Amino acid sequence: MDTPYSLEVHEVVPSTQDLARAGARPGRPAVVVAHRQSHGRGRSGARWMTAPRGIAVSVGFVTDWPQPAMSRIPLVAGVAARRVLGESVSLKWPNDVLRAGRKVGGILVEGSESTVVAGMGLNLYWPDPPTGVGALFDRDPGAEEGPLLAERWARELLALVRVGPGEWPRDEYLAACETIGQEVTWEPDGAGRAVGIGADGALLVETPGAQIELRSGEVRHVRRAP
Repeated sequence: MDTPYSLEVHEVVPSTQDLARAGARPGRPAVVVAHRQSHGRGRSGARWMTAPRGIAVSVGFVTDWPQPAMSRIPLVAGVAARRVLGESVSLKWPNDVLRAGRKVGGILVEGSESTVVAGMGLNLYWPDPPTGVGALFDRDPGAEEGPLLAERWARELLALVRVGPGEWPRDEYLAACETIGQEVTWEPDGAGRAVGIGADGALLVETPGAQIELRSGEVRHVRRAP
C-alpha cells in the first residue's frame, strides 16, 4: 500500500522546504508543490534561479533511517527523478539533474533528528537560459505538467525510502551519473578522476596518491576538469 501523504499545490510560496518540514508527521509525509518560490534555496544556501516555467516540490517525512545512512537520500532522490523524467536526463553527483549536459534541476536534502525534507526544483521551459542551464522541455508544456511530475517524483521517492537504506539502488544511480569516469576538481584544490560511488553515497575519486571518498557535506562544488 502506498504511504499516505498530505498534498499542497501553490502558485507561489516562500519555500516549499519550510512548508514540507512544518507539515511532516510520523506515518504521514507532507508534499508541497509550487510553481514559484520567492525565497527558494539550493545547496549550501545558494539562491535557486527560477525558470519562466518551473516547478518546485518538497517532501517532508519522518524516517527510521539511521543517521549514517542519510547521505544516501540525495542520490535516492536523483534515482527517483530519473525514473520519473526518463532517460533523456542524467545525474551529476551529488544533487544535479542534467539534460544534454545542462542543469535542468537541483536536489536539496535537509534533515533534523528523524525528520528529512527532500526537495527538487525543475526548469520545465526556459527559452533563453543562462550559460550552463537548460530546461526539461523544448516547448512550454503548460501549467498542468509541473504538478503532475512533482507528485510522481514524490511518490517514487517515498517508495524508495520505504525499501530502506540497505537496498538503495546504487547501481541504478551509477548508470545515470555523468560524473563517473570524469576528471573532476573540488574546492579548495582537489583534483582526480571519479571512478565510483561508495555504499554510503560518497564519490570515489582516484588521485595521484590514493583513492579517496568525497561526501556531499564536505565539499561545496565538484566540477568537471577543463
